[in-house]
Amino acid sequence: MKLALLLAGISAFCAAALAPLGAQAQDKPFEGVTVNVFTQTGAIQEPLQRRAPDFEKLTGAKINIVAVPFSDLYQKVLTDWASGTNSIDAAVFAPQWMVDYIAGGYLEDLTPRVDADKDIKQDDVGAFFRDFSEKYNGKVYMITLDGDFHMMYYRKDVLEAAGQKVPTTWDEYLAVAKAVHGKDMNGDGTPDFGSCIGKKRNAQSYWFVMDVVGSLTQSKGTSQGTFFNTKDMSPLVDNEAFRKALDFLKESTQYGPPDELNLDVSDTRPLFASGRCALNLDWGDVGTIAIDAKQSKVMGKWGAAIMPGSKEVLNWDTGKLEACSAETCPHAIDGVNHAPFAAFGGWGGGINAKAQDKVKDAAYAYFSYMTQPEQSNSDVTIGGTGFNPYRTSQLSYSDLWKNAGMSEEEAKIYLGAINQSMSSPNMILDLRIPQNQKYQQVILDEAVSRFLAGEIDKEATVKAVADGWNELNDEIGRDQQLQFYKATIGAK
Repeated sequence: MKLALLLAGISAFCAAALAPLGAQAQDKPFEGVTVNVFTQTGAIQEPLQRRAPDFEKLTGAKINIVAVPFSDLYQKVLTDWASGTNSIDAAVFAPQWMVDYIAGGYLEDLTPRVDADKDIKQDDVGAFFRDFSEKYNGKVYMITLDGDFHMMYYRKDVLEAAGQKVPTTWDEYLAVAKAVHGKDMNGDGTPDFGSCIGKKRNAQSYWFVMDVVGSLTQSKGTSQGTFFNTKDMSPLVDNEAFRKALDFLKESTQYGPPDELNLDVSDTRPLFASGRCALNLDWGDVGTIAIDAKQSKVMGKWGAAIMPGSKEVLNWDTGKLEACSAETCPHAIDGVNHAPFAAFGGWGGGINAKAQDKVKDAAYAYFSYMTQPEQSNSDVTIGGTGFNPYRTSQLSYSDLWKNAGMSEEEAKIYLGAINQSMSSPNMILDLRIPQNQKYQQVILDEAVSRFLAGEIDKEATVKAVADGWNELNDEIGRDQQLQFYKATIGAK
């Protein structure tokens, strides 16, 4: 796009950003301003870094992208802001973390800016992301740049050749993975894998155990919850549902790459695209990588579906699994309770409340620029960005997807899985209570990783998670945490 057109496209948000200062929009209103933006290394970093020079040409603002491994992101941002160092002007991170940053007064309230910014087309942002991922207590603190839901991917040709159906339950998933494991799926003469799931420690694997736990635990709608009992904040861990989820992860490892415990999603995604995996669990990134002619060997051979579910669900009183009934599984599909997980909730941009006013203006203008359809429509179709569809207009087949190389049939399946997940009345919401990162990324991740590595057994894993979560509840304040948890999921 020509510079003149781009300038016209961002003039409104530049004016809105400067309005509080009483300044007039200029050709380069942020000349000489540097904004330090913190985020994750790799995907997510890529589009932010790629578009920064264009934004600087338009506005004069220098956007300095600083990236760290995912495992370090939460703490480095929190430490910088809490210590008063404030070397980080803005960050792109998980929406669930905002509660800790807001509690300390570190995040800027973006509500007035968003209300005045017509260019971001906020009404087009999916209701879930607009209302849950961006807001806290009714105020906007983050700008949505990405939409995240866990989905299942599968090789249509491999399953058909083996006489297997697309799995709808976790038991079926394991059966299919076992049936096709070891077959040559890409024609290179090398045996391939029945299942590929990122299970690396200190990465992003801890979300996957909750996919399985959730569909066994939450069956009566989002407000029922998955992580804790809404009566007393006791962890929903010491029960048959959590144990079965551990069993699933352990058995699926038998049908995965030999080094699966050291693979993150950045490793399993190219494995699926190169034709080496029959089944895969991941976010929406796999769909866009699968249509990239430069790296995909599965074009036209893949499909996507809502995450598998279960025909049994947890009796919260007894801790036992019981067969689904109309009463216990009111949202079941063909007898299967699905609980699609809005894991992570999509990456978003937030601004340091202690940054200089001019820097805040430039940071907001940059996030506005990134989320506007002119940029986001392209970025959500590119696998390497880490950005997945989040606008309503991006969630139906159009020239956007056609031009990206996705067939109408592929789009129907891929976008259909996202839409089905987003519209599910039994959607699992990510944990968003104070110090949620410690509950999941520290306690849960360490225990499950040690279990999969054979360092501790199943009972020790259950005990580690239950004890760790209970200790955090008591340390932070059980009643307070219960109030936060119930408010998050909409429980009464």
